[in-house]
Amino acid sequence: MLNYGNIFDNEGISYTTFRALVTQLLLEGKTTGPDHSEAMLHYTKMNNQRMNRVEKTTSLSDEILETVAKIKVKYHFLVISEGWCGDAAQIVPVIDKIVSSAPNKFDLKLVLRDKNLPLIDAHLTNGGRAIPVLLILDENKNLVLPKWGPRPAVLQALLADWKRETEDMGLIAERLHGWYAKDKTQATQAELVAVLRKLK
Repeated sequence: MLNYGNIFDNEGISYTTFRALVTQLLLEGKTTGPDHSEAMLHYTKMNNQRMNRVEKTTSLSDEILETVAKIKVKYHFLVISEGWCGDAAQIVPVIDKIVSSAPNKFDLKLVLRDKNLPLIDAHLTNGGRAIPVLLILDENKNLVLPKWGPRPAVLQALLADWKRETEDMGLIAERLHGWYAKDKTQATQAELVAVLRKLK
């Protein structure tokens, strides 16, 4: 049995600390996780820029703010992520904005997937260790909802189609981030509204 409270308290880091860690590792020619190849460093640099952009350009929808306003108890958001993950770069800043909009109702900690394999292995997507994954814990740090992630359902379906069409991961990544750029976090926010509505 996973002890979510222990993971949250002892393994989790704040979003600000996560951003600082990724930036520091890049200065050392590294990224999070065990693979420090040129490709992974390239993804991480791109994702740092993406996170900066999402932070600057994203406004939370009225729907999210209204839903958050109705929540009466405190929740802990535990997000499994990595610095090299493109989906995480597009989504985690949105989750951080939600948490920051109501610090009396939520707090957020991130854990690195590759340092917490039993955790990600309990929350696989189609048998894979896809991230980011959002886990919501109650006041006692027990898991209260099924996981959300690693990306909006509409994009998950598109990605499956793209993978049938080509094995060129560069082209797939280009399509993926093109979709995120056009969507401007709307699908992510809409799905997170549905998650938040299940909270008390």
